[in-house]
Amino acid sequence: MRFRHLGRIAEVPAPAWDALFPAGYPFVRHDWLRALEDHGCATPESGWTPCHLVLEDETGLRAAAPLYLKAHSWGEFVFDFAWAEGAQQAGIRYYPKLLSAVPFTPATGPRFGARDAAARAALLQALTAMPLHAGLSSWHGLFLPETDAAALAELGALHRQDLQFHWHNRPGGFADFEDFLAALRHDKRKKIRQERHKLAGSGLRFETRPGEDFSEADWAELYALYANTYEERGQPPYLSLDFFLDYARRPGTPVRVTIARDGPRLVAMALLLQDGKRLYGRHWGAAARHDGLHFETCYYQGISHCIREGLELYDAGAQGEHKLARGFDPVMTHSAHCIADPRLAQAVSRALVHERPLVQARYQQLQAHRAYRQAEQPAEAPP
Repeated sequence: MRFRHLGRIAEVPAPAWDALFPAGYPFVRHDWLRALEDHGCATPESGWTPCHLVLEDETGLRAAAPLYLKAHSWGEFVFDFAWAEGAQQAGIRYYPKLLSAVPFTPATGPRFGARDAAARAALLQALTAMPLHAGLSSWHGLFLPETDAAALAELGALHRQDLQFHWHNRPGGFADFEDFLAALRHDKRKKIRQERHKLAGSGLRFETRPGEDFSEADWAELYALYANTYEERGQPPYLSLDFFLDYARRPGTPVRVTIARDGPRLVAMALLLQDGKRLYGRHWGAAARHDGLHFETCYYQGISHCIREGLELYDAGAQGEHKLARGFDPVMTHSAHCIADPRLAQAVSRALVHERPLVQARYQQLQAHRAYRQAEQPAEAPP
């Protein structure tokens, strides 16, 4: 067996790469990663230099991990800016760093694909040792399954936790949105009904459709809404129009789009991806201001779609404690970090020792304030 790095995901055939990863999760599929590279989203010019790690033998690919050389920490959603600042103050060069993650995608899922346990173990060992061997500051694995974070911790990686908010369908599925509302506490149910009633008076019409249903002209409109969100923050969009025109319009694409129309005019959109069991909310944009438009477009329409499609979970994106009152539950996220310089590694380790119980305590507090009636049991066991 031997390791090598790929300067582009296109250097290996899609079937060989995809065979190493679960079929459902869309974000580590070859076509998603390649579209990001082909259309200028994850490239050296944007600070994301692909150097994907693969393990091969005479039979072909044995293991693989998406890997990037990062010139900054934007688009990651596991925030290490304080670590970078501390490194600079200590005279330690933090960038470039190595990152196993999906660009611009804070969605927990597989990051390490392997044909067998031996290949998987070799891959994890190589990743944790890579900062020292490559002369770089660090390697980071983001939004990992908890089991992977624990396995990496046994190899010496630092384990970090954070919180997100996910909506969980009831076992057997809610019958409709009203059935979901009936499971909530009275005050939460009343607030959601008030929000939706207020927006109903605007005359906006909502629908959720596959990305391939939209024409090139439609996608130009959708992209303008998406880009507007970033322009309001004073930064360029992470994804390009060409990315959407390619990936989102392919037959069978996992992309779903919730749109809001005021008559014929498109006024809001939310970009979603769907696998067999889950819905992932990724981006949104709007050209109008209506009370509750964000909640309806990004949350309630997504919940309704999950109920109709029989999906188990809706991951609506990073952060957002306001989601708790709208039927989303707190869940733990996990990341792993290997830092080469002993001084910086010790400082980060101390920071995580302080941070971890605060995250755990916040998780418990949020669980106690779930939107659901007491009879509704938590969807996730305490960590």
